[in-house]
Amino acid sequence: MGVVVRPLRSAPPSRTAFPRGRCGSLCAVSRAVAAMAARACGGAWRRGWQHGGGVPGPVLSPFPRGQRAVACNARVGAVPPGKSGLAPWVPVVGLEIHAQISSNSKLFSGSQVQFAAPPNSLVSFFDASLPGTLPVLNRRCVEAAVMTGLALKCSINKKSLFDRKHYFYADLPAGYQITQQRVPIAVNGSLSYSLCTDSKMSQMVTKTVRIKQIQLEQDSGKSLHDDTRSQTLVDLNRAGVGLMEVVMEPDMCCGEEAAAAVRELQLILQTLGSSQAVMAEGQLRVDANVSVHHPGEPYGVRTEVKNINSIRFLAKAVDYEIQRQIEELENGGTILNETRAFDSKLGCTVPMRDKEGKQDYRFMPEPNLPPLILYDAKSLPANMNHQQVINIDWIHERLPDLPSVKREKLVEQYGILPEHSFALLNEDGLAEFYENVVKQTRMKPKRVIGWVLNNLLSYLKQHSLTVKESPVSSFLLADLLNLLEKKEISSTAAKQVLAELWKGEGKTPLEIVKEQKLQLLQDQKELEQICQAVIDRQENEVMAIKAGNLKVLNKLIGLVQRETQGRSNPVLVKQLLEKKLEVATREKPHK
Repeated sequence: MGVVVRPLRSAPPSRTAFPRGRCGSLCAVSRAVAAMAARACGGAWRRGWQHGGGVPGPVLSPFPRGQRAVACNARVGAVPPGKSGLAPWVPVVGLEIHAQISSNSKLFSGSQVQFAAPPNSLVSFFDASLPGTLPVLNRRCVEAAVMTGLALKCSINKKSLFDRKHYFYADLPAGYQITQQRVPIAVNGSLSYSLCTDSKMSQMVTKTVRIKQIQLEQDSGKSLHDDTRSQTLVDLNRAGVGLMEVVMEPDMCCGEEAAAAVRELQLILQTLGSSQAVMAEGQLRVDANVSVHHPGEPYGVRTEVKNINSIRFLAKAVDYEIQRQIEELENGGTILNETRAFDSKLGCTVPMRDKEGKQDYRFMPEPNLPPLILYDAKSLPANMNHQQVINIDWIHERLPDLPSVKREKLVEQYGILPEHSFALLNEDGLAEFYENVVKQTRMKPKRVIGWVLNNLLSYLKQHSLTVKESPVSSFLLADLLNLLEKKEISSTAAKQVLAELWKGEGKTPLEIVKEQKLQLLQDQKELEQICQAVIDRQENEVMAIKAGNLKVLNKLIGLVQRETQGRSNPVLVKQLLEKKLEVATREKPHK
């Protein structure tokens, strides 16, 4: 008989964060050791810059600027030969990602999950490891893991096992973590991700990383190190929160690839609802395993960079660690099999401890949890209580469209470029915003995408706002684009109106247009007079145009726009100027 699972509560999922890991921050290291690590980082940074070339900055790449893209876009990302004159280096990167499961309660207890709750206010007897308490598995956490496994093309094990992983730390009161080491819930999947091959974001390549396994495990508490008082405080609110550990095979070769893979996984988790995956709240943390070797040789000794808490830091940490290992080997040193941390302020990795092996954790079967048994439609027993079992096929049928499918639909339905679809999905809520604008405006979708990405999104990033926090709603933007499409205002005037809408004063685009007198000039005779006045004042430009330099015509158009304060139609102005100057401005056919 399989393990009994608790039914899911009806309330919406709450957020929580999970710890930075054992000794995961410099506050756990003595001040003397921290100072030594900082000095070591500074020296490595300087040597790396001199060796790698380029403009100095906080991020190290193991390749010069152009060669890095080549390395990232080829499966064998060989680094060019260094001063040793040996064969190129091949970086190898694998990831272990811990995602907090969106659930009202913890993995093995009924304690509530809530981000930033008062310390030790959400701790049950089981979370505190009081004697005699037993784990009861959370159904929601199992369903989320199955859903994630299916989305990542994994094989779902109908029988999985729980294990105890032993280690001593103050925020782990039981002295062990319940995880799935031997037989996890899902195995042998894959994740496809895309990244750009040029700086203009116009060319993209799709790659695939293998998923080794997905396992359920419980979180530990949080240690707060108070250096001034020389004491450590422990908050057990996070102890027992459900996690999914997604283990990726070492199929990547640089920080850019690792960052792209994690971003795609983050979008998938958020689409499924299996994890909110907010890295700022610790709901998605990454451990990066990095090594380098020469082509044809076995993989080198790897280091593990623990608990990276942002996608940007992940790319920096991986690239720095690759560079550090190459320099160490080329200088005659050796790479230690150790755990390191990424210091975002220094822009480098620092040693934490020697790398543990499986024998250090003393894995053993969890005696208080029987095997987790799952079913599909064929194996589901008759007269079974559906609240006590989990049906894999039932979950598979209810999977939503994944980000890759959404991108394909956006490109096919609206005729936008593939890179535009990535930009829409990378910002939470932006794709829905764009589609709402398209539904409410007469403007073609290909033109709408420019206003959404180049204008609205730039405003949001400039003010560090999310799409949901935007003072310009999809309705207001659609209203503005309708005025532009009906040729009641120019594109210059439309940008002025958008700037006014951003102030959030409650005015409609039409009200702003009337108040500031931004309507297009409808009197063609008046516009002709303005064009003639501009021509009369620009003798040199007129001579250049008549001599065949048609590009100068754009300057005259701009001057007319300035005279009319953006109230003239550029297309009509161009026609009037061409007529008055008696020039043909047709572009020559491309050869």
